[in-house]
Amino acid sequence: MRKYIVGNWKMNGTSNDLQEISAIAALATQYPAVDIAICLPATLIARAASLVPGFAIGGQDCHQQASGAHTGCISAPMLVDAGARLTIIGHSERRADQYETDANICAKAMAAHDAGLRAIVCVGETLTQRDAGKAIEIVLGQLESSLPDEADGDWLSVAYEPVWAIGTGRIPDESDVAEMHFAIRKHIISRFGSDGEAIRILYGGSMNGENASILLAIPNVDGGLIGGASLGAVKFEPIIDAAA
Repeated sequence: MRKYIVGNWKMNGTSNDLQEISAIAALATQYPAVDIAICLPATLIARAASLVPGFAIGGQDCHQQASGAHTGCISAPMLVDAGARLTIIGHSERRADQYETDANICAKAMAAHDAGLRAIVCVGETLTQRDAGKAIEIVLGQLESSLPDEADGDWLSVAYEPVWAIGTGRIPDESDVAEMHFAIRKHIISRFGSDGEAIRILYGGSMNGENASILLAIPNVDGGLIGGASLGAVKFEPIIDAAA
C-alpha cells in the first residue's frame, strides 16, 4: 500500500504562501512512490490548483448538500469546481468548534464521494476518554456512525487523531498507536470486507520530521495527516522522506 502524506494548513495561508505550495509540489515530484496532498483554506484552493495543476490540492470540509441556503458553507461540487481533488471530513476541531455530529460527517463523506472527491474521515478520542480507558470504544463508535455504508480505498481514507496530541508535540506510545490502528483496521474489514483492507489509515497528531519514521513504521499506519509541519517544504520534506 502506498503511503499517503496529507498536509492540513487549517486556518493558515494567504497569497504570500503560494510559493510554499509551489515548493511542496516540486518536492512531491522527487517522491513518486508516495501520494502527497495539501488541504488548504478555501480562499487558496483555486489559485493553488491553477499554480500546480499536477499536484493534489484539497479542501478542509464540505457541506452535505450540493447547493442551497447555507451561508458561509462550501459544497463538494464547489470544491471540485475550484480544482480540489480531496477533502478532509470531520476533523476534531470541527467536531468541537462547529459541533459536527457523526451523522453530519457521514453525510458529508457521501457528498464528497458523489462529487468525485477523495475523502479523509477523522476520528479520535480526548485525553479524558483515553484516561478512562475508553479510547478504542470511542473511536470505533465514531467510525461506525461516521463512515458511509459504501466505502473502499479508491476514495476513502481514515485519519486517527488523538485529540490531545494535535499541535501539542505529544504523541501516544508506539504500542498505543499500533493497538488503535489495528482496531480500526479490524473494524473496517469486518464492516466492508476486502474493501476495508485497501482503506488507508493515517495517523494525525503532532507527526513531524523527528518522529515520522517511527510512526510510519508501525503496522497499519499508512500515512499521516500533518498540521503545522506541512506549512513549509523544509519541515514537510523529512516526513515525506520517511514515508518513502
